[in-house]
Amino acid sequence: MKVMVDGIHYHVEMCGEGFPLLLLHGFTGDGSTWGPYRHVWGQHSRLIIPDIIGHGNTDAPDDLNRYQIDAVAADMVNILDQLGVKQVDILGYSMGGRLALTFALLYPERVRKLILESASPGLPTEEERQERRNKDADLAKLINEQGILSFVDYWENIPLFSTMNALSDSVKETIRKQRLANSPEGLANSLLGMGTGSQPSWWEDLDKLSCDILVLAGEKDKKFCRIAEKIKINSRKASLIIFHESGHAIHVEDLEKFGTIVSDFLLK
Repeated sequence: MKVMVDGIHYHVEMCGEGFPLLLLHGFTGDGSTWGPYRHVWGQHSRLIIPDIIGHGNTDAPDDLNRYQIDAVAADMVNILDQLGVKQVDILGYSMGGRLALTFALLYPERVRKLILESASPGLPTEEERQERRNKDADLAKLINEQGILSFVDYWENIPLFSTMNALSDSVKETIRKQRLANSPEGLANSLLGMGTGSQPSWWEDLDKLSCDILVLAGEKDKKFCRIAEKIKINSRKASLIIFHESGHAIHVEDLEKFGTIVSDFLLK
């Protein structure tokens, strides 16, 4: 279905029954990344699955202000309001995890439980944020000048996703087709507006969260394991699970275990 939010058409899919669960995909993804889990989580949760702005079948506007992470969090609130949903559980992966955390901090009364998969609260210093903004600007330039095919070729081969090489050819091809179907303008603007260097640093705010938090990281993703461990230290409400033999995209690399752990957390 389409949900209009301040002139932007958001593509949102829903299925299942139970307490609402908002699912937020990562950069270059779309709502289809959660497809394998619909029959599992849909047995206990009403799944709300948007394509985030600039991705999938949601609009990709030119206005960079629409991609600011607090603005996108406000869009999520608007969508929930139109659906008549007062409170949700949220699961966010990578970029979607940063958005989920932003949502939970800005609208704490709207969140019951929060699941962060391979996610970061941001970069603590302005120097680090500026360095990241520069890198993301270079990536956006790559997309705009060389096109989405060159960018996806590059993106698939960064070290962060090296463990995905072990996936079957059919799974890798499905992910590649989905990435290539995105709007190049939407991806470039997402990097510029919603990148880790553009968002606020939430490290000092983690302990303000009163909802239950589950932090998930893959053992082979050393950087995000360190981030996950630091989140747990900084938040009294957070618990941490490390997935052995997994990298950044746990929900793709360890499907069965990931689905079970998420269900267990939501149902307890």
